[in-house]
Amino acid sequence: MTTTMADHTADTPVRKSITVKATAERAFRVFTEGFDTWWPRSHHIGDAPMKRAVIEGFVGGRCYSEQTDGKDCPWGQILEWDPPRRFVMAWMINKDWKFEPDLAKCSEVEVRFTPQAAGSTLVELEHRYFNRVEGGEKMRESVGAPGGWTDLINLYAQQVEKESQ
Repeated sequence: MTTTMADHTADTPVRKSITVKATAERAFRVFTEGFDTWWPRSHHIGDAPMKRAVIEGFVGGRCYSEQTDGKDCPWGQILEWDPPRRFVMAWMINKDWKFEPDLAKCSEVEVRFTPQAAGSTLVELEHRYFNRVEGGEKMRESVGAPGGWTDLINLYAQQVEKESQ
């Protein structure tokens, strides 16, 4: 089997990091329990507008949005849960930005929270395994581009800052 450039690109993780002025416990809590406070309403895969974004805090927990039509729209599942150090979630979204129920065909996102000096925390996000997703190189480009994880992690950091005031 030959490996193409697209295969290699799809297997390259997208990594983003930011330091926030918060303890690891608070940084973890804002990212997970407070997910709805910073996740943009425009970023969802449901058929109706998003009302609320939810990450359930346990292994097997759902990541989903509640829609204005009363339906829940799943888009992820918690694979590892280790507060306040890290969590890993399956990104259950296909290349067409629709729900993908087969975990073997999903990328995943790991977020790590490392305490730093003066009560701040380094938050490192890695979105990986695009090679599992049909057309994963397209998804990788999208989440790595402006409007993707760079903007999202900045929105998260702004919410951490807002909550510390």
